Amino acid sequence: MEFDLVIFDCDGVLVDSELLSVGADQECLAECGIELSCDEILERYTGISFAGMVADLEERHGPLPADFGDRHRNRLWPLFEKELRAIPGIADVLDSLDCRICVASSGRPDRLKHALSLVGLYDRFHPHIFSATEVPRGKPAPDLFLHAARRMGVAPDRSVVIEDSVPGVIAGVAAGMTVIGFVGASHCRSGDAARLSAQGAVGVVDDMAQLLPALAR
Repeated sequence: MEFDLVIFDCDGVLVDSELLSVGADQECLAECGIELSCDEILERYTGISFAGMVADLEERHGPLPADFGDRHRNRLWPLFEKELRAIPGIADVLDSLDCRICVASSGRPDRLKHALSLVGLYDRFHPHIFSATEVPRGKPAPDLFLHAARRMGVAPDRSVVIEDSVPGVIAGVAAGMTVIGFVGASHCRSGDAARLSAQGAVGVVDDMAQLLPALAR
């Protein structure tokens, strides 16, 4: 596999954050009278932006409070500060790569900075951290990955995306990039690898130790 750039998603690829986010989702939604299971939240919202999640929730359940975003942040950030961890092995992967790297995530810029700083990864990527807030359409549209590659000065067909979500894989494939799926975070479920492969991931790994060999194929 020939490439000049590896684009990492953040949540579920660099940091093991998805279940913490789901917990904050459930608590904030319960205050609004909306009860969703962990599986439903993971199925519907993994990989999409917070704004996209809110839009879908409001379409299905009616308007959310104007301060819903602030409530969510106030629940989530203390959880991050107490429990957030980097994905095991990611530091070794970053140490071993000899190409350009960046982050392209559906997360908001403040959340990305906070999460990556907590686990010691922010300086590894800064200033090459790109958020869906910078483009017209988030995942599964290709806009974010194309934006990241353009900012990094690398052609899409020389870029590899590492993704844990179906919307992310769809976006990477639509951008004309090679996509490798990662299913080693704590939120990943049976069948996730098959779902990522079905959307065009050329390989799927469940341990960061497998990523470098996958990139070398």
